[in-house]
Amino acid sequence: MFNAISHNVLQLPVSEKKTRYQSSSIFELASTFGLEDLHFKQDLATGLQAIVAIHNTSRGPALGGTRCMSYATESAAIVDVIRLAQGMSYKSAFAHMPYGGGKAVLIRPHQILNRDAYFESFGKFLNTLNGRFITAVDVGTGVDDMDRIAHCSPFVKCTSNHRGDPSGDTAKGVLNGIKAAIKVCLQHDDLHDVRIAIQGVGKVGTFLAELLHQEGAKLIVSDINHKSAEYCAQLFGAEIVSPEQIYSVHCDVFSPCALGGSLNANTMHLINARIICGSANNQLASISVGDSLHQKQIFLVPDYVVNVGGLIHIVIESNAEAQTKVSEIYDAVIDIYRRSQKNNIPSQRIANQMVEQILSQAKPHGNNPCYVRGLT
Repeated sequence: MFNAISHNVLQLPVSEKKTRYQSSSIFELASTFGLEDLHFKQDLATGLQAIVAIHNTSRGPALGGTRCMSYATESAAIVDVIRLAQGMSYKSAFAHMPYGGGKAVLIRPHQILNRDAYFESFGKFLNTLNGRFITAVDVGTGVDDMDRIAHCSPFVKCTSNHRGDPSGDTAKGVLNGIKAAIKVCLQHDDLHDVRIAIQGVGKVGTFLAELLHQEGAKLIVSDINHKSAEYCAQLFGAEIVSPEQIYSVHCDVFSPCALGGSLNANTMHLINARIICGSANNQLASISVGDSLHQKQIFLVPDYVVNVGGLIHIVIESNAEAQTKVSEIYDAVIDIYRRSQKNNIPSQRIANQMVEQILSQAKPHGNNPCYVRGLT
């Protein structure tokens, strides 16, 4: 059963996380987040260090991407995978998908010597979970990696034989969210000359920039990879600013499309936009940041409401049906805005309440107590 207090812990500021988790065991951490189970795998031969968090399977098997990146500490990786798994539960439930939420994190070694063996090892590990977790692409992984996993495991999506990369549909969902927010906040029927600042132009951010450019928007972009920003400048006429400047640029929409936690106590006062709507997961460092943005009359579009296009891409086989489902994001954003305005409740809290109601009504698939699976 979903733990009603977990979304508050999910969005603790980094400083609070460090203090709170230093005295917590893994079991206490898992219980606090309402996690069903947490799995670890180490393979010395390939350098694989994998963590899989299964947050909720009351609506079906847990579905979530595999993230491969470096972490400052193992604890940071554990916290990240749990937060991301919970976010997938929210995302799937809000979109009424027959899946639960989970996530995998691979702590990237300095060098992956044999990428085939590395991801095949992870695929064999997935098999030991007996289908309770199904994975897909995420930060640091691609379709080729999913193909490598598929050599050893059936519990994988986004392969070259199954729908491929979902980034395009993720971007389309965010576009629909931005259009809806512009409509209700600024009474604009289109995006012509609307100024939109995109933080992070990786796969999804670049797709989004292209879509926004086609709609006539004026773009400002920033990325730690300057080549990605230059690409958007050359093709879409985007203005480039530094990663530090992107928060404070004057714009109509601030669109976080990089990693999570970018909206925090230090950055929220810099935002110079009426709307925040982007693809990054877990944008809020704390729920209180969302409250402060609401008080400043900034409409924050909850990330799991608009970045669900990738999940839709994975789950719905028919492209036509998938596009219809992605288009429903527009109405969902308007509904959240109106509820927020009517009740004077921050949009993130409105969306959380809606999701928690859905999860509370789901019937568990058997008895799944929280447990931690150790290194093998």
